[in-house]
Amino acid sequence: MNRTEIDISNAFWQLLEEKPYSKITVKDIVDRCQVNRNTFYYHFQDIPSLAEYTIKAWADEMIQMHYKPGSPASCIMPLIHGCITRKNAILHIYRSVHREAFMHYLDEINIHIVNICVEYAAKETVFSAEDKDVLLWFYKCALTGIILDWLDRGMTYDLLDFARKICDFFAGSGSKAERECQESADEMDPSPLAADD
Repeated sequence: MNRTEIDISNAFWQLLEEKPYSKITVKDIVDRCQVNRNTFYYHFQDIPSLAEYTIKAWADEMIQMHYKPGSPASCIMPLIHGCITRKNAILHIYRSVHREAFMHYLDEINIHIVNICVEYAAKETVFSAEDKDVLLWFYKCALTGIILDWLDRGMTYDLLDFARKICDFFAGSGSKAERECQESADEMDPSPLAADD
């Protein structure tokens, strides 16, 4: 990534923490990162293109730097922390015309997170492709739904505490789903001995 683009993007994040998207101007951005308008327009066509770049860069960073195989909690918590760290900025983007772009990248992050969790589980359990797709879809929808509900409610509740409770409540449900998938796979692909009976 270009250093100037990163500086402009960081200035944009800072401004988003302070005020709604619609109130941010190019002048605000260039004053904040101490570049001139020509420099801004050399790197970005306009504020919407900067918003798209900023959201995508955040999504890529969340995926590349924070996700490692493990329990569902260890996969989910980095996203929760990321949302809380940029709480006002994310709420301002969500309430802006760039809501759709934000939701697209949130979906990408969530698909990546649940894919890591399911792939990790699949090392010990045999999944059919169909069962794996069902698990991925369910967990992605659940995670996206939790975050969107938090945003819709104006981030008025403690998302970190809520996520921890959800992980505690559903601890072991992933293993049960894995066992069901294993049993389903066993039924579809009986052992050679069973075929000889």
